[in-house]
Amino acid sequence: MTETRSVAVEREIPHPPEKIWRALTQPHLIEEWLMKNDFNPVVGHQFNLRGDWGGVLDCEVLAIEPNKALSYTWNFAHDDAAYNLKSVVTFTLTPTSSGTLLRMEQSGFRPDQKQAFGGAQAGWQKFFANLEQVLARTD
Repeated sequence: MTETRSVAVEREIPHPPEKIWRALTQPHLIEEWLMKNDFNPVVGHQFNLRGDWGGVLDCEVLAIEPNKALSYTWNFAHDDAAYNLKSVVTFTLTPTSSGTLLRMEQSGFRPDQKQAFGGAQAGWQKFFANLEQVLARTD
């Protein structure tokens, strides 16, 4: 088994878990902060995330615990092994006194995938900033 690395981002967000959950699971909201998609919050549902950069991620819902946890595959098929990514993204929502602690972990980066790993580190910071903007303007 090859050792893999993970990217993790945690942020306390001043909104209840239910509101953040909607942004994580409703396709029109996912599109606003992450990517175009055909997501459906059902375990086993296969969907795509389509990036502005032209890439398509093949995903499958692995686990759902409403308002608490969401996990799906995040795979990118590429001829170059450094970009041929098979990973899992897991969101965990923990209520706090002032909102929700949202944690995202993307696991499965191989040691030879330094650019993909770096891209995820930068990308998730941007996605979280977008998510906070979406949450601030939605009910």
